[in-house]
Amino acid sequence: MQAPDEPLGLTVHTMPSPSQALDGQSGRRTVAGRWKMIAVLLCCAAPVIASYFTYYVVRPEGRSVYGELIDPQRPLPALTATLRDGTPAPLRALKGQWLLVTVADAACDALCEQQLYLQRQLRESLGREKDRLDRVWLVSDAAPVPARLDNGLHGATVLRVPAAELAQWLLPATGHTLAEHFFVVDPLGNLMMRFPARMDAEGAGQAKRDLGRLLRASSSWDEAGR
Repeated sequence: MQAPDEPLGLTVHTMPSPSQALDGQSGRRTVAGRWKMIAVLLCCAAPVIASYFTYYVVRPEGRSVYGELIDPQRPLPALTATLRDGTPAPLRALKGQWLLVTVADAACDALCEQQLYLQRQLRESLGREKDRLDRVWLVSDAAPVPARLDNGLHGATVLRVPAAELAQWLLPATGHTLAEHFFVVDPLGNLMMRFPARMDAEGAGQAKRDLGRLLRASSSWDEAGR
């Protein structure tokens, strides 16, 4: 006997409202936008991370580091220094290059002259990479700089910054003064290394190796010349 016909059973699904559909699309766009932003930030930071990783972790040359890492790093302060002629100059304008920094008062005693000489020799010893390193002398008082230093300071950046303000940024080793050290500032404006106090010629050779490795590891994220 044939079964009687039965009405078809239909399941009706409620269609999403326009506002619900738009909310879903907006949420997906927001998530995608956040991932894109994270990707861009990682791309920008990658060269910096890679250079420090190469220098401090991989160390392909197998040599010990002569300079002492400053941790945490200390960014360039928002100070206005002055040039030798009295013209104001923001300290943060030094960003963009590696900096080899020395500090002394304007009278420049024997230690100061030795530091300026080693600073100049270190930069010249870097050969074709030297334009990526700026020599910086921070003069810690208001006295005039002696004319006898003019030849040696050719090509260097000389800025006058009060000693009290320098002490808020630069950090000497215990028992030593700022004038006894060379400091290294990266192109992002971070104080990141300090060389041992009263560095001699042998120490300068080791400092050259450190600087050379830093420059090679960071070849994609700084600028040559100023």
